[in-house]
Amino acid sequence: MRGLDFSSWQALLTTLAGVVAITLVVVGIRLVVMQAVQERRQRENRQINERLRTLIAAYKTLGGSFTGTLAVDPAHRRELRALGPEADGAAGTERRRRIRDAVEAALSDIILLGTEEQVRLAVQAANDMAAGRPVETAEIVVSLRNFIREVLDLDPVPRELAIPRQGPLRPPAGGARGGGSGTRGGQGRGAQDGGGGGLGGGIDIDTGKH
Repeated sequence: MRGLDFSSWQALLTTLAGVVAITLVVVGIRLVVMQAVQERRQRENRQINERLRTLIAAYKTLGGSFTGTLAVDPAHRRELRALGPEADGAAGTERRRRIRDAVEAALSDIILLGTEEQVRLAVQAANDMAAGRPVETAEIVVSLRNFIREVLDLDPVPRELAIPRQGPLRPPAGGARGGGSGTRGGQGRGAQDGGGGGLGGGIDIDTGKH
């Protein structure tokens, strides 16, 4: 209070006006900084939630089946054509091709947004597919399941539960040609919309902590 001048009413009013002006400036700066920080957090949360939704969709694509053939047939259409028109046009062949397309898209998403372990497993699976070797996705599915549960603060799956090996989601048998993209865009994107609806903000997806 030493710097305040109370010798006259004019000096008092001037001093008070100066104090009010300084206070308003400080409050304004604080509001601007808080708004900038809040906008940055909201942007980061949207990015984190989108990343998590994508990984949840990849999990459902790669691990949506517990029975039947759990390995991905890596055969491409040009290879099937070499076997003759009957092999290329078979309904089972078309279905396996659509499964492969959906798995390829899921692996691509994991390579882009997954953790180091998930990227390593996805790259290995992609290399196997490129080399024409059948691919099993169970190991990637386990890594995704554990990671997603950790990020969402869910308890780990009890060790005493023996979960069957999981394989790629089988699309409907009556799908049209080009159904690989439909499976990816319909079931995968639908899983994203449903899987991320309840996500909270402020989650560090690499550590699983708020």
